Amino acid sequence: MTGRVLLLVEGAVAQVTLSHPGKLNAMSRAMWGALREVFVQLQQRSDVRCVVVSGEGGSFCAGGDISEYPDFRFQQEALRNFHEDEVWAGLQSMLDCDLPLIAQIEGNCMGAGMEIACCCDLRFAGASARFGAPIARLGFPMAPREAALVGRVAGELTAREMLLAATVLDSATMLQRGFLNRMAGDDVLASLVAETAARVAQLGPQAARLNKQSFRAFALGGREMTAIHSIAKPYAYAESAEHREGVTAFLEKRSPHFQA
Repeated sequence: MTGRVLLLVEGAVAQVTLSHPGKLNAMSRAMWGALREVFVQLQQRSDVRCVVVSGEGGSFCAGGDISEYPDFRFQQEALRNFHEDEVWAGLQSMLDCDLPLIAQIEGNCMGAGMEIACCCDLRFAGASARFGAPIARLGFPMAPREAALVGRVAGELTAREMLLAATVLDSATMLQRGFLNRMAGDDVLASLVAETAARVAQLGPQAARLNKQSFRAFALGGREMTAIHSIAKPYAYAESAEHREGVTAFLEKRSPHFQA
């Protein structure tokens, strides 16, 4: 079995589950392709307002499926194609998604798991979760764009510690360093994430998409005004029904009713 990426939509919340039984949901090549397909599909859906990304069976993702590595890692062009055309395509599809993404992190979050978690907007973890990218033990570095992503989101100090010292960090440390929004007991993590996803799904979907586009522009590293001008018509929402409903509902002291 090469692993799967499962998609379940319930109401306005989508659940994306990494599933690779017996391998702690390590990412296979097939799973990277499936991850891309799932997020390209989600980007086109108007009924989904929030996405939860999790792993099956108490582990988020233990990294890459090392059993596949001898098939391609020892040839330069094949290795480049794997990272640039397969792995990055999956990660880019998450980064390009305008929906709010919540990572529900349990157990191992290593290597590829760190990269996937870095693509999410909010990160909640169980108290026993473990984080790292100890691939130096295997004799190879993290691919440049993937290392840049982890360094930008997790922080350069943390990325250097993970990659140069093969350090594995606990949830409390990752919370203290600002990588996690919340840490919860393992037994209540799922309910905390579900409550948060439901709350996010009740908010304005247009506003979420525009905020995601702004964050993406700033992440490119441009100056503030350059980033602002890179967003097509950033104030075009002025006459939208969602904008009017949100402000009107506040003034009328009632809950807003946002349409998809």
